[in-house]
Amino acid sequence: MELRLPVSPGKLTRAEQKILDYINTNTDTFLFSSIGQLARQLGLSDATLSRFARHAGCRDFKALKALVLEQASNPAVKASELLRPGESFSPRDWLERQQQYLQKTAELLDPAEFDRAAGLICTARRVFIHGKSASAALAQLLYFRLRRIGVNVVLLPSGGSELAEGLVQIGPEDLVVLFGFFSLPIEGQILLEQSRAAGYRTLAFVGRTCLVPEDRADVCLFAYRGTEEEYHSMAVPTALIDALVVAAAQRLGQRGTDNLRLLHQLWKRYFPE
Repeated sequence: MELRLPVSPGKLTRAEQKILDYINTNTDTFLFSSIGQLARQLGLSDATLSRFARHAGCRDFKALKALVLEQASNPAVKASELLRPGESFSPRDWLERQQQYLQKTAELLDPAEFDRAAGLICTARRVFIHGKSASAALAQLLYFRLRRIGVNVVLLPSGGSELAEGLVQIGPEDLVVLFGFFSLPIEGQILLEQSRAAGYRTLAFVGRTCLVPEDRADVCLFAYRGTEEEYHSMAVPTALIDALVVAAAQRLGQRGTDNLRLLHQLWKRYFPE
């Protein structure tokens, strides 16, 4: 779910934004937590949680839980659906948990934002992609998929002075794609800051529903990968990338299919099985 508040999320403090994001992405756990348990989980005070409840238009924390329960679009508030990893590893449980995360992502993904992302990819002169650490694999996948459908795509260096060399190539008609799930790396912050000076557009894959203005790209796509304490699989963002590429290919129409057809012809001519 996504909690609707009487105030703009941008007017909340960082602590309150952290609470809002936790409610949005861990609704079931929130509903089963006391104010003290939640305070310890988030590293905040009871007073901060009570103040957030009042900002949400509720008289107290109990009323806030009632509001969240009322707004929850999915009755996934049962104890059987709590997203907590078991003590022993089970591949079946693991895969089922990824299914739950995909479902939560589908519930919280903004369709209009997704359409804007596909549109930016198709209309950009060039698409620059940046990924660091584990997200570098996602960047490589998106680069591979977009290149196949004929998008002019460039993979940016992960960091250091080489990133600066890539930055000077990006202009107003370009798009930069970056990844920042629980936190935005320094390189991501640089890419967002430079976009305001260079005039290029930005698309970010994020794991938070509530972002401070300086961490917000022009378009943000949400992918849920579990709580901060978990081992974070790339299953959900990978599925989201594939969905985005399919949507972009559909928008490109003949241009995308012509490129795939030519690629297939080259395979048959030069690399026959």
